[in-house]
Amino acid sequence: MRRFLAVLCAVILASSAEAKTLYYGGRAGMEVTIVKASGIGSSHARILTGHTRRNAIAFCRDYVGKVTEDCIAKELQTPLHLEITANCRTGKFTTLYGANMRFQGRNPDADATTDYLISDTDDDVVLDGSGASGYDYTLDQFKALCPNRVR
Repeated sequence: MRRFLAVLCAVILASSAEAKTLYYGGRAGMEVTIVKASGIGSSHARILTGHTRRNAIAFCRDYVGKVTEDCIAKELQTPLHLEITANCRTGKFTTLYGANMRFQGRNPDADATTDYLISDTDDDVVLDGSGASGYDYTLDQFKALCPNRVR
């Protein structure tokens, strides 16, 4: 019940027109609203988000091309972890999909397609920079948590 009330308050607070968003996917409109942030740049960085009706409407409008109640309802059912965390010192962080990741800093390979190395520690894979790997939005989530690590 306490978690439900916290999420409900987060969604209400997120309805502000000035609320910032964070992408959880590579398609237009795949974003959630940042509700609360704490410890940004520290070993205990946290961001709480809300997946709001406004976010769902943006996805339906910008990606699907048609805003319907069915589209909005389906988008709001996207299984997301609404809190992301990071230890900015070690580079370990979680994503909106619940994946455990590790930011490893600048890519030493000058010919690489990515500026930074990010590993999915659950699957023991380095993200390759492709849209399928989720590199861009994963990097953006880490940047939101640890802005001083990414320039």
